[in-house]
Amino acid sequence: MGDLNSFGFGQTGSVTNAQTRNRVLRNTYALLALSMVPTVIGAWLGVAMGFSMFEGSPFMSFMIFMAVAFGFFWAINRNKDNGLGVVLLLGFTFFMGVMLSRLIGFTLNSYTNGATLIMAAFGGTALIFTVMASIATVSKRDFSGMSKFLMVGVLLLILAMVANIWLQIPALMLTLMVVAIAIFSAFILVDVQRVINGGETNYIMATLAIYLDVYNVFTNLLALFGIMGGDRE
Repeated sequence: MGDLNSFGFGQTGSVTNAQTRNRVLRNTYALLALSMVPTVIGAWLGVAMGFSMFEGSPFMSFMIFMAVAFGFFWAINRNKDNGLGVVLLLGFTFFMGVMLSRLIGFTLNSYTNGATLIMAAFGGTALIFTVMASIATVSKRDFSGMSKFLMVGVLLLILAMVANIWLQIPALMLTLMVVAIAIFSAFILVDVQRVINGGETNYIMATLAIYLDVYNVFTNLLALFGIMGGDRE
């Protein structure tokens, strides 16, 4: 799940007016903050209900997840210029929260310090976002050229993750987590700067792209912290 700009979403031309760019950025940050609410609600409900989608078939679960996610991407892109786009975006973040509940539930049930690991992953994600967004805001360097290389990295990452469903190589899994954190951290930098420079003029699509970056950083950090620092019951 990577930079939606690479799929041609949300490219509505450049903006030369600084005031307009700032408004898009403010709206993006506000909607990003709001999107965390349905994510938390979805995760809480998923944990409370013991959500497990095709637990015995990881590949089928992955394919269904991708189909639903890209269905949301298409619908949000079609409605990015009206209020329904916001509703669909919040619906998508709720769905992502439900999908996150398996990892949250596993962390809470498998490690005595599960709550601490979740807070550490949240803090780490917030720190990464703050650093990358700050660099995007103050740096004079254009990071847009990184997006194509990062997207190739995402595609290779997805292929490796699918392969490891069968291979089940622990060292590969750890490597993929670290690589994913690095890739999506870089995507935060690229996507935030794209809004600042006027490359993305639609705050709904900007929010969707940055949300996916943050979500992937958090999930991989949490999984990595669980493996490296989890105390088994």
